[in-house]
Amino acid sequence: MATETAFSFHRVTQQFDSNASPVFRDLNLSIDAGHFVTIVGPSGCGKSTLLRLIAGLQLPTSGSVERNQGRLGESVGFVFQHPTLLPWRTAEQNLHLPLELGTASSLDATANSGHTTTQQLLEQVGLSAQDATKRPAQMSGGMQMRLSLARALVTNPRVLLLDEPFAAVDDFLRMRLQEDIRRLHEHRKLTTVLVTHNIQEAVFLSDRVVVMAGSPAEIKSSIAITWPGSRDAAFRNSDALIDFTRQVSRLLFPD
Repeated sequence: MATETAFSFHRVTQQFDSNASPVFRDLNLSIDAGHFVTIVGPSGCGKSTLLRLIAGLQLPTSGSVERNQGRLGESVGFVFQHPTLLPWRTAEQNLHLPLELGTASSLDATANSGHTTTQQLLEQVGLSAQDATKRPAQMSGGMQMRLSLARALVTNPRVLLLDEPFAAVDDFLRMRLQEDIRRLHEHRKLTTVLVTHNIQEAVFLSDRVVVMAGSPAEIKSSIAITWPGSRDAAFRNSDALIDFTRQVSRLLFPD
């Protein structure tokens, strides 16, 4: 059975200033539904721009982006580099914000119809019921990022977009959040696209790593990451992860 394509870019050019060079030109890329794909590349090559194009937050200068898995607000969850929580609202109130802005009903009111409740969603991202009453200032950076992730999942999206969500957390917490993200990706059967500068993180999380380089940027290569088991400590400490990391590094930093 053929794999469904979630998103496809056809000869996409993105240029923000008519007097400047394009960020990328004639870019082609397909992302399969249900896969975890990470985009790596130097700063300024257009990684975050690709996420915004997928989400429909901006339009390409030329070319087309085909979305076969819904549009922003219906089936796309977006986690940004910073939590962007409203400081005057509790964690639960921040969590419900996408529902208030859209047409979906309350989490708890729809619990009996198979939707996830507030408490269940908080637990899925590693927060407790007691955390629901806290405001952002009462939460650590890691807790705020977990809440931001929960907020992205509150509308039961089919697609999760992650724009360097772990950049501001320490390494220990970063590893825990990586495992949480991969577990949620598999449990919810999401199509997940991550942007990161961390090569080992890209390899650990992904089914495929897409390498961008050049100016204007282009897709330099795409590496399938194969591992027979769960993405856990066994993979993190394996020779396979080291080998895949070296492959990506060589593409980014050729001799």
